[in-house]
Amino acid sequence: MEHRSEGLPYALYVSAGNDGTGAVTSIERIAVGYKWKQIAEPLIVRGDFGETARVRCVELGQTMATGLSAGIF
Repeated sequence: MEHRSEGLPYALYVSAGNDGTGAVTSIERIAVGYKWKQIAEPLIVRGDFGETARVRCVELGQTMATGLSAGIF
């Protein structure tokens, strides 16, 4: 059965206390099942969420928005 979300692009941000790779692995496994297309490497923010992390998340969102708008994804 085909899902309506099959083939959709996705980007991933994880806020983690120390590692975050387990969360990324779990989400990537789900994404493969839905046949989603990863458009960027996962962004893992370890520790406190500060200004640098905020800027990186904004850039990731802008990349996604630009790609969608341009029809790249």
